[in-house]
Amino acid sequence: MTGLGDPLRLACGLVLPNRLMKAALSEGLADGEHRPDDRLERLFARWGSGGYGLVVTGNVMVDRDHLGEPGNVVLDRERDLDRLSRWAKTTKDGGAPIWAQLNHPGRQSNPLATRSRPVAPSAIALNLPGLPTPRALSEAEIEEIIERFAAAAALAESAGFDGVQVHGAHGYLVSQFLSPLSNQREDAWGGDPERRMRFALEVVRRIRATVRPGFAVGIKLNSADFQRGGFGQDESRAVIEHLAAEQVDLIEISGGSYESPAMMGRPVVQSTSTREREAYFLSYAQSAREAAGTVPLAVTGGFRSRAAMDEAVGSGACEVIGLGRPTVISPEAANELLAGRDRLDAPRISSGLPRGLANRRAVKSLDGLLDLQWHTDQLHRLGAGEEPVPDRPAWRTGVSMLKRNGFDAFRGSGRNAGPGSERSLRRFRFERAVGRYLANPAVRGLSRLGIRVSLATEIETIGRKTGQPRRVPVSVLFDTEGAWLICQHGTRSGWGANLTANPGIRLRQGDRWRTGTAVFVPEDDVEARARSFAPHPALGALSAATFRALQTRPVSVRVTFTDD
Repeated sequence: MTGLGDPLRLACGLVLPNRLMKAALSEGLADGEHRPDDRLERLFARWGSGGYGLVVTGNVMVDRDHLGEPGNVVLDRERDLDRLSRWAKTTKDGGAPIWAQLNHPGRQSNPLATRSRPVAPSAIALNLPGLPTPRALSEAEIEEIIERFAAAAALAESAGFDGVQVHGAHGYLVSQFLSPLSNQREDAWGGDPERRMRFALEVVRRIRATVRPGFAVGIKLNSADFQRGGFGQDESRAVIEHLAAEQVDLIEISGGSYESPAMMGRPVVQSTSTREREAYFLSYAQSAREAAGTVPLAVTGGFRSRAAMDEAVGSGACEVIGLGRPTVISPEAANELLAGRDRLDAPRISSGLPRGLANRRAVKSLDGLLDLQWHTDQLHRLGAGEEPVPDRPAWRTGVSMLKRNGFDAFRGSGRNAGPGSERSLRRFRFERAVGRYLANPAVRGLSRLGIRVSLATEIETIGRKTGQPRRVPVSVLFDTEGAWLICQHGTRSGWGANLTANPGIRLRQGDRWRTGTAVFVPEDDVEARARSFAPHPALGALSAATFRALQTRPVSVRVTFTDD
């Protein structure tokens, strides 16, 4: 019977020394230019010498304009080859092959990490607070992204990585194309299961055609989205059957998304069979075994005891055991298991709310975020050359998140804010406080008294998720054809995000509401525009200085009236 210590030869010829894989964990440890640095080398040196048959990186992005979180490594520039090569070599020196996990976040782009509007198969917003509605990709843009995946794989090969894994799970772009909830296109890239799987298949084909035959190509795929009407197990098996014909070397099975985080063992209630077998997706893997043919399957999520791992591999349910969070507490977990350790430690981090509340969507997202942040904090300790702290309580993670980022730490896409985001969040909190507690009440109070201020009025946008009108005070400079406004925080402000989804607005001019269309003008000199709002040069300088003091990234907005 096959055991955990047995080697596995992949179709490309790469031999994995054993059946234990360090699965992808998003590290958030890139430098300011999204390159790997000493922290990633220290972290992966620990994993490289940890006895794993395969080490997979986390969330290496193929486009620096679309990031999953701050601190992502981006694989798109040859001038970064030296750093990438050191990263790969540091891991391989410990005896483990390493794959780069290639990803594009699509509509899950993190607004703290990029100013670009998210893109997706269709213009359908993620069901999480704080994220704007994405823009639907054109067919030309889809082809460009496929080429980005292939170019990133070629760069990984040049840097010395042994393979790549396409991230096709957890609600990222590849997964978005597969799901009928997020892909409602009616062209060659959507409309039925065959066309929805085309993007994933083309990405794999293009990579395989670009790299040498001995370079490994794998994919991480959802068993299901765990959302009503979403990507289900029948469709997933059909995708696996097609992938098996594309010279894929390894298919990793996972599930869920940040809207429904099954990959982190949520919801809390699990079936008896799942608890006994530990792995969240093992039953599905068994049902997908025939569809996969000779392609080996890896199952990640839930494994804790050696007995359950031995049973999964020995029974043929899967060929590889993926270990994620346990490798944060025990970087040498594979060596320990192969030496006879019976069980791995992986604390379950949550808010501790009663079961009746814990199964609510908002609480599941919060618990998922706490869990990710707790483990990310441990990763950062390893990257700094320190040891993990397994008994760190969840409340300390919550307090540190609030201390660093305020309540906005609990908004967004369900991932940690990561390094580099604290300053951005400070700016946003300060700008929002000025608007909420000073400027907005002042304008509303004057309006109730019948006092109209020439440069202060209200804009009415349509809520991108509610579809209801939303009015907020704004500063405005009218002219004969329309008006100029300044959105203090661009698309990250509430009304700015609404404009991105729907440019149709109403603007109050005196006692009259005007209708028009508003567009961002990022090339406009926003400080010069701010000076033009004031009737006196001294006040103009003060206006420009105010925007600098707010430390936001304001963007000019041009309104063109469409009424008579």
